[in-house]
Parts: sequence; C-alpha cells; structure tokens
Amino acid sequence: GEGSAFLTVTTSAPLFSQSSATQLARLHDVAAPSGRHVEIGGLAQVNHDSVHAITARLPLVLGLIAAITFTLLFLLTGSVVLPLKALLLNVLSLTAAFGALVWIFQEGHFGALGTTPTGTLVATMPVLLFCIAFGLSMDYEVFLLSRIREYWLASEQGAADNDESVALGLAHTGRVITAAALLMSISFAALIAGHVAFNRAFGLGLTLAVLADATLVRMILVPAFMHVLGHWNWWAPPLLSRLHQRIGISETPAPAGVGQDAPALETLH
Repeated sequence: GEGSAFLTVTTSAPLFSQSSATQLARLHDVAAPSGRHVEIGGLAQVNHDSVHAITARLPLVLGLIAAITFTLLFLLTGSVVLPLKALLLNVLSLTAAFGALVWIFQEGHFGALGTTPTGTLVATMPVLLFCIAFGLSMDYEVFLLSRIREYWLASEQGAADNDESVALGLAHTGRVITAAALLMSISFAALIAGHVAFNRAFGLGLTLAVLADATLVRMILVPAFMHVLGHWNWWAPPLLSRLHQRIGISETPAPAGVGQDAPALETLH
C-alpha cells in the first residue's frame, strides 16, 4: 500500500536449523521506523509460528490424553496401578522410536537409507508419530488387559492366580497382537522406500514404535511388571473401587461368587 516497503532477506542457513532460528530472532529485534509496523513472512517465519503453536498447546494435550487414557483403563480394570503401568510402558516404546529417528535422521547415521544429518527434526514429526503410535499401543494394551482380567475374575484371586491369569491372557492374545503389529509394520515400512525424507522418517518411526511395543513391551515388560506387583496390580482406593463397581466397563458379568466384595481390595488385606 501507500508508504509501505517490501524487503527480501536471503539466507544460506537450513530452514529447520538453529542458525535459521537465530537469524529470524535477530530480524524481530530490528527496530521499526517510528510510527511503522513490521510484518515478517516467509518459510522461516511460518515454521517458527507452527512450532510455537504446537509447543504452546502440547502440555495441555498430553495431560488430557493421559487423563482420558487413565480413566478408561480404570473403568476397564478397576485398578489405578495398571493404567499407570500402561502409560509408563507406552512411553518407553515411543522413546525408542524417537531415539532411532534422532540417531538416523537428525545425526545422519545409517546412510543406507540415504539420510543426511539435519541437526533437527521437523516439529510436526514427533507429534504425528506420538498420536498414531500411542493409539495403536493402547489398542494392544486393551486387548491384553481385558483378557487377563477375565481370567483374574474367574479365578480364586489367590497368590498364584495373578501369574496364571497373566500367562493365560498372554497366551490367548499374543498371536493376535503380534499379527496386528506385523500388518501395521508392513504398511508403515512401505513409506521408507519413498524419496521424501519426511515420509521415510515417519514410516521408520512408526514401524519401530509398533514393533517395540508388540514385542519388547507387550510380550516381556508387561508380564514381568505384573508378576512383580502380584495382587497390587488390581489395587484401587476404596472410593474408586466402589465407583468402578457401579460404572465400570465389563464385556460379561463376573462369575457368580467371584469379585462381589471388591476383590481388588479384599485380596490386599
């Protein structure tokens, strides 16, 4: 418009690098002429605004996801321990995938994939990967815990019944979980064959996250965790235990005479 000016600033710094962010910050520090307003555009500014929008809402979103997941798993299991265990172990599989992405794509290792070190990852990559991988891992968790709980409710809930319920639940869901993970991994791995770096990183991250969750986490860490805790797997405070009896999620009624008097509490006294 009248009295306006348009300036173009070029740079050789990579778009997603720290150098690019530093240059953008210096541009914002340049004082505008008296009475004038300065607007900065371009890819660097768009990237900066996108990262800010993501990180500003990220704590709230993560908190909501954790709270909703905890609530639903509590309604399924009647325990406050198993939902916490699920959140903790799911984070482990995700950190393994993120670590691999940093090592391969950010630092440039494993050159067979045609990677070059970038020094950073696209901000949307971890967020998208987290949403999909976390959803899939919780899906496998529900498969496993629901079957384990069925055997637990049908048992006498003695000292050895926890381990037996875990073993039977794992035996009856292990093949389903493994087959589902393999199918998803094959689909995600197809992205690695592409020529777009973002797609390769996204496909590799999802493949590693799904495989780590279905093998290391679901087949090894979950049974080990539940074996160590024993009866405490099914613990809940009295108030929450009564709440679960009223509104808990159950596919079938508990067998007659089993679980009628808050088994999660009675077995701990």
